[in-house]
Amino acid sequence: MAIKSATPYLILNGRAKQAIALYKEALGAEVHGLQRFGDVDQSCPEARKDFIMHAELRFGETVLMLSDGPGEGPVPTGGAVHVALALDDPNQLRRVFDVLAKSGTTFEAPMNAPWGDVFAALADQFGVGWMLTAPQAR
Repeated sequence: MAIKSATPYLILNGRAKQAIALYKEALGAEVHGLQRFGDVDQSCPEARKDFIMHAELRFGETVLMLSDGPGEGPVPTGGAVHVALALDDPNQLRRVFDVLAKSGTTFEAPMNAPWGDVFAALADQFGVGWMLTAPQAR
């Protein structure tokens, strides 16, 4: 059995709508499916009916899935999972970085990495880690 793909799935504790807006702006993501708890379960509490149960975003050849999850408790920060994006152009990398870093935490500003790419690392305002790479301009 071969693994065909791995898709990051983000649980955003009630902030999925905000994340979708950010990822649309930063990454040009398109929503290819969105279900709210109220769409699926008519008996869910009124306060949760508009929460996102599942959303699928696509940008380039990448799929990213996310949910509000239980919508309670603290949003985890950092953690072991980051989304690694390979970009075609260092200017695009800087644009993505600037938007995600606006309300986030920078670990490594865009820099020419020793392996020949432009590299940057940050956590966005939701605590999701991002590692960005692009070929250096020649």
